[in-house]
Order: sequence, then C-alpha cells, then structure tokens
Amino acid sequence: MSTKRNSTPKFRPPQFDKNQICIGVDEAGRGCLAGPVYAGAVIFKFDETSEDIRDSKQISEIRREEIFEYILSHHRVGIGVATVDEITKLNILGAALLAMKRAVESLEVSKAERLSGRVYVDGNQQIRGLTWPQTTIIGGDRHMKAIAAASIVAKVSRDREIRRLHEIYPEYGLAAHKGYGTEAHRSAIAKFGPLEIHRPTFAGVREYIGTR
Repeated sequence: MSTKRNSTPKFRPPQFDKNQICIGVDEAGRGCLAGPVYAGAVIFKFDETSEDIRDSKQISEIRREEIFEYILSHHRVGIGVATVDEITKLNILGAALLAMKRAVESLEVSKAERLSGRVYVDGNQQIRGLTWPQTTIIGGDRHMKAIAAASIVAKVSRDREIRRLHEIYPEYGLAAHKGYGTEAHRSAIAKFGPLEIHRPTFAGVREYIGTR
C-alpha cells in the first residue's frame, strides 16, 4: 500500500521583461527599540544576473555595503524614512508602510514607465495610498531579486544612520545591536533611561519612560 505525499509547489517569482518597470520594495528596522524605520525601492533591471543580490539578512555587514554600492550604480534607487514620532503616531506597521510609500514616490519615473510598472512588496500588506499596481509576496526578499535589492538598500541606509547615532550616544552600544532589543541594549535603557530616539510605545522602552 502506498501513501501519497503532500508537496508544496515551489515558489515561482513573477516574470517581467524589458518593457515593464519592476519595483521591489522592502523595509528595515520594524523590530527595533530605537531609531527610524527605513524602506528601499529599487527599479530593477530585467537582465540583472548578480547572485550576490539576496536577502540582506544572509549577507555580512561588509558585503552588504559593497552590494549596496553596486545596486546604486546599476539600478534606480529610492529611500524612504518614517520617524520615531511617526512610529508612535501610526504604529510600526503604518510607519513601515509610510516609509515604503515615500521610497517609491522618491523614484524618478516617466509617465510611460508608470503605465507599464508594478510594485512588488515584501510581506502581505499593500502600501496604502500608492497609485502603482502592487503585488505582495510573503518572504519576498528570499524569492525575488528586486525585493532582495530593496532589502539591502533599506538595511544599509538604516545601519548608517544608526552608526551616526552611536557617535552621539555611545553608552547605548547602538553600533553593535543597531537598535534591536538585545540584552545589552535593554540593560542600557534600564541604566541610563530612554532617549528621544527610542520608541516609547515598545516594550523594553515604555517601562522606563519618566524614570530618569
């Protein structure tokens, strides 16, 4: 007696050609306790073959910086930011989607390109208020190079800002943890109190508001 195995179909990324504009979009910093959330938008060339463009979390920091420069020189790039105040006002999802919208809208595109274009968004949430046609892809940074490129742009851009903030607030160790809720970061918040760059609605920060 044989049993039939259940199999999950292999994900097939959307296909596009040189007559279409493909824009990959992703964000970085949603899960952090400090700093803004960043988004990248990349108008991706249909004939890009670089194997180095993949999910930013799978690449070392040094290599991400190198690939970031490659993407800037070979593709059109937009960067969007949502501030800590906007994160507090809109919640982190709303702020991340706002940063994505700003990243796409910062791209310089012609009317013809807009008519033939589509935005591919990492995750399951469409970007609110965006006039482009959109396709959401869960795990898109693993499945589609255009989104992977956007993830690298967002991650490197945000990391550079966090390193700048580290120079101002070295006692919080931002350069090491990039604002994420590591034990060292949480201990620093407990010891020194939250800064204006910390997200006051997040657990790990809100408990210490007004304690210093």
